[in-house]
Amino acid sequence: MSEVVSLAAARRIALAAQGFGKSHPATVTRRNLVSVMDRLQVLQIDSVNVFERSHYLPVYARLGAYDKSRLDQLTFSPESGYLEYWGHEATFLPVDMWPLFRWRMDQFRDKALSDKNGWASDRRDFLDWLRNELRENGPMAASEVEHEANTRRGPWWGWSDVKVGLETLFRWGEVVSAGRAGFERRYGLAEHMLAPEILDARIDRSDAIRELVLRGVKAHGLGTLDDIADYFRLPSAEARIALRELEDAGNVRSVSVEGWERRGKPREVWIDPQAKRPRSIRTEALLSPFDPVVWARDRALRLFDFHYRIEIYTPAHKRVHGYYVLPVLIDDNICARVDLKNDRQNRRLLVRAAWAEPTADADTAPRLAELLRRTAMWQGCDTVVVENNGTLASELAAVMAGDEVDAVGAR
Repeated sequence: MSEVVSLAAARRIALAAQGFGKSHPATVTRRNLVSVMDRLQVLQIDSVNVFERSHYLPVYARLGAYDKSRLDQLTFSPESGYLEYWGHEATFLPVDMWPLFRWRMDQFRDKALSDKNGWASDRRDFLDWLRNELRENGPMAASEVEHEANTRRGPWWGWSDVKVGLETLFRWGEVVSAGRAGFERRYGLAEHMLAPEILDARIDRSDAIRELVLRGVKAHGLGTLDDIADYFRLPSAEARIALRELEDAGNVRSVSVEGWERRGKPREVWIDPQAKRPRSIRTEALLSPFDPVVWARDRALRLFDFHYRIEIYTPAHKRVHGYYVLPVLIDDNICARVDLKNDRQNRRLLVRAAWAEPTADADTAPRLAELLRRTAMWQGCDTVVVENNGTLASELAAVMAGDEVDAVGAR
């Protein structure tokens, strides 16, 4: 009979696997950054910058305040050991993982070229021209490519053919990220940017998926098939086969988690046999909407009883909690959520709304207040302004009133 893991223990296992529960270093070093990135495997990239770009936040959640330029030095060049690819969504990931996604690159290419009326099939000569441009000129951003097709088609999100072409070659693995300038990706030929042992590595699809599944289990600590397959966006059927093979090899174990059921029966859960099982987790952290702890909304609901949806694209009058809402992790519970905005011009961190979850207690507001003070300092803000929106706003404002930061409560 398989082990039954309590829900509380499952939360702590998952959080420990994700790097929570450790004290923050006094000074964050390159080694600290590498440790977090290697633990998470991926940092999801998103362009929204109303508070902070998403890939900076998981590192802050686990290490505390750090110099973002040091992370840029790691992530903006394959020579530093990391590059961009479609690992989960668009992500930064270790260079040595690139060969594990060769099957995905091949799949993207085969699908695109098999469509005789598709964009890539119709523009083979244009793609050859782009390859030659990069070969002759080295890494380039889309905006640097001189071609009559380099004009946007519609609003700001309407990519030019040059941008579409570069992204197509990026998905196929023919070009890789070569840094960013003003958050605009630069593209370089993989043959110029990657070491031969990475570029020439060929891993069988089933072996690659098995390795990615194992990494997903270790990153999550424990999870259902859906949880684990989702970590690297793997096909469920192939992930299931990989899990059975890993179980036979003793690399994962099958357990169940209290309350995790489907159609009245316990769901099968796989656990990393080497996963730490702390008795407690001590932390205060703001979670990015794209943090692995909450990026799978069903998992967040099962682990934390936390129903979470991004409302960026929801019309303002239909939003429930706010525009850019971050879950607040205190110890092993998500006990609040805050809608944050960085008013960079006036050096103010705006708490547009603050909401208490059912797990909130008397310590939630004081600990959140301290977390917001630290966050404001990290962001270079002089003040924190708490607006009177949400079930936790008035209590949070009262805690912060008279502090070195501003608190705007009920007016």
